[in-house]
Amino acid sequence: MKTKILIVFFISVFFVSGQETLSVAAAFPQFIEFDKVRDFTMNQLGTEAYFSIQSQTEEISVITVVHKEAASWSQPKIVPFSGTYRDFEPFLSPDGLRLYFVSNRPLHDSISEPKDFDIWYVERSEKSKEWSKPINLGSPVNTEHNEFYPSLAENGNLYFTSDSPQAIGQDDIFFSEYIDGKYSQPITLSKSINSEGFEYNAYISKNESYLIFGGYNREDGKGSGDLYISFKVNDKWAKAKPLPIPINSKYMDYCPFMDEENHILYFTSRRSKNPESPMTHLGALKEFLNSYQNGNSRLYKAKINLSILK
Repeated sequence: MKTKILIVFFISVFFVSGQETLSVAAAFPQFIEFDKVRDFTMNQLGTEAYFSIQSQTEEISVITVVHKEAASWSQPKIVPFSGTYRDFEPFLSPDGLRLYFVSNRPLHDSISEPKDFDIWYVERSEKSKEWSKPINLGSPVNTEHNEFYPSLAENGNLYFTSDSPQAIGQDDIFFSEYIDGKYSQPITLSKSINSEGFEYNAYISKNESYLIFGGYNREDGKGSGDLYISFKVNDKWAKAKPLPIPINSKYMDYCPFMDEENHILYFTSRRSKNPESPMTHLGALKEFLNSYQNGNSRLYKAKINLSILK
């Protein structure tokens, strides 16, 4: 068992009028014992949250749930439908009655071999009820290619990542409209968002007024993966802009989720804090390896007024 070192840190920089400082904090420092923690989603009351826990090699990837009791979060529990295959990237629907996620599980119980990554969901009739067995979202969203990171607006419209040949680049953000209870043929979003490189992990606001997503090694980025935002103007997506430092860093920053009621952005980062002294003895090395900012995937949060970015 790793030594638990509970470190709550903040990184602040001067920003712009309307928001004097922008601070990034560890979202769940109490879960430092796990190697990789990522992919956050939460209900609108802020009392139920889901995220992925992975092994170092990511061969093990499970979805976990925590509940807020009084002012503190419970210990994470693996959800009943996860633990056999690689499950990650949960997204709780705005009404809290469906949980979407990504998995390589086979389509049928009689098949033991995993398949490519598809979007799945579980559902419940009431928020107090148990989740159903996983249901594959099916075509036209799921294909023989990989589909990742589902995010839904209040009207049911779906945004997700795919490496389909229809992509402009390597991975693109796709959109599928929800019409009469069915999803339309997905289309790739415009070059205001997608490029010839990798775009991924899109969070769509409930009213579809903005989209936050990840872009890899783009010219206007800070290095590695960065988070970008695009606003819808006259029913078209405006050219995406990178989110400011310290949300973006020279490290991999990805997997956004917005608590829209409280203006808090949750995201995953692999940032690493430079040791204050050389690693000349095992004590210092262990302290760094067991710290929150050690280069592993961790959850972070930042209170931000997105309207000043328009």
